[in-house]
Amino acid sequence: MPTRTFERARLNTDDQIDSELHRQTERRIAFYAMHPELIESRLRELDEEWDIERLIETEAPMVTLFGLLMGAVFGRKWLILPLLAQSMVLMHAVQGYYPLLSLFRRMGFRSETEIAAERYALKAIRGDFKALSEGQASGDGRRRADQ
Repeated sequence: MPTRTFERARLNTDDQIDSELHRQTERRIAFYAMHPELIESRLRELDEEWDIERLIETEAPMVTLFGLLMGAVFGRKWLILPLLAQSMVLMHAVQGYYPLLSLFRRMGFRSETEIAAERYALKAIRGDFKALSEGQASGDGRRRADQ
């Protein structure tokens, strides 16, 4: 049975790598809690951060196109690259496993859920949800939390 997208990175990552990514996120949140004036710029950075799925969706077609080009120019042996790349994408879609996932995670790429967790922690520190917790949710409070 396929795993849900947000679980894939965590389930298929070495616990040590996963823990280090989590610690890095916690350290960043603690830093921004001490420097709330910098939260807005960090939120913009998070909006631009590539998640693991986006990286895979970019890496595999690049390898495929490279292999097709090399196969057309230098011979059929290069066609193994598109075969491998697309097999890995299929494996990722069906089983949630991607052979390069550990490498990408070591490089610091996180799942969309992990990025969102940091984003919402920073928004909570900034006070975006204060009106909601006080039961005084206004349209402005909801709009800011969604930004």
